[in-house]
Amino acid sequence: MRICFVDKTDFCYDADSIYSPFLRGAETVLINLSNNLNLIGHSVTVINNCKENKLINNVRWINLNCVKIPEEFDLVIANGDCRLFKFAKSNKNILFSHSIQTIEKFIRKKQFLSYLKFKPKICFISKYHKDMRSKLLYLFGSINLRWSVDEIFLKSKISNFVDNEQAIFTSNKDRNLNLLINIWKKNIFPKNRKLKLFVNSEHDNEKNFQIFKRNLGDQRDLIADLQKSRLFLIPGHKAELFCLAAEEAKELCLPIVTMGIGCLKERVEHGITGFVARNNEEFANYTLEIFKNNNLWNFLRNNLIKKRSSKTWGDVARDLVSQI
Repeated sequence: MRICFVDKTDFCYDADSIYSPFLRGAETVLINLSNNLNLIGHSVTVINNCKENKLINNVRWINLNCVKIPEEFDLVIANGDCRLFKFAKSNKNILFSHSIQTIEKFIRKKQFLSYLKFKPKICFISKYHKDMRSKLLYLFGSINLRWSVDEIFLKSKISNFVDNEQAIFTSNKDRNLNLLINIWKKNIFPKNRKLKLFVNSEHDNEKNFQIFKRNLGDQRDLIADLQKSRLFLIPGHKAELFCLAAEEAKELCLPIVTMGIGCLKERVEHGITGFVARNNEEFANYTLEIFKNNNLWNFLRNNLIKKRSSKTWGDVARDLVSQI
């Protein structure tokens, strides 16, 4: 099958950027899925704003502005924007949606006419994602996929050298980091002043409360920080449709405490791989209990170890093909 991905971002990237700290989830998904579709025998092209046209891992990368592709594909996948379908021809189209869009917002973002013209199926990446979208906005059908994580996470060893007083948050600061900071300062830190929280945002570097900014680097630095941490704290956010950050933490066997906002209730099995709190106080209590109770921490961690590598990008690629 001839498959084409089309993407448009404000920055340049290609498959060689896979471990860059500047990539977001949408771009890493495209890279991993395009590589693995090729590995299972499909001819794959990516049209985006890469710096130069080249072949990487047997996948064609073509600059959006440099060349018009005359050929017709068996499938075109647009990454986040229905208007991108105009760059490649196919009778079968799929839209990877990375946000919750009302009909009003869909029209305001100039998506609706392209949606009616190209008639794509919508790819949903969580139950929450599908529940939040109007049925009119998947009028032409839908598929359901669940992402994996970068291969480097799947191959990383589980560390036995854990800082038992360290928690970590690695999502974007606009994903309710302020809520986490408030819970930490009011409900967690006052009860155990030895505990540390590492976050991505410099704005929330408050050493008086043992809140520290991570030294941002590439994926290897992220893995080292996760391996060192005892647990992963993430309240969730209404815009969070899958949360690769939580999936990465799970793959490295960190128990997760969340409030289940957005899709996060789907990322955590309550009492098995972490806890889903109903309010701030429960969130703090679950966090403190995992810090002090080694039996509980080992129970959650061992459950996560058993579930490691249960979904690879090869699995995701095959799931996609089976739903076309």
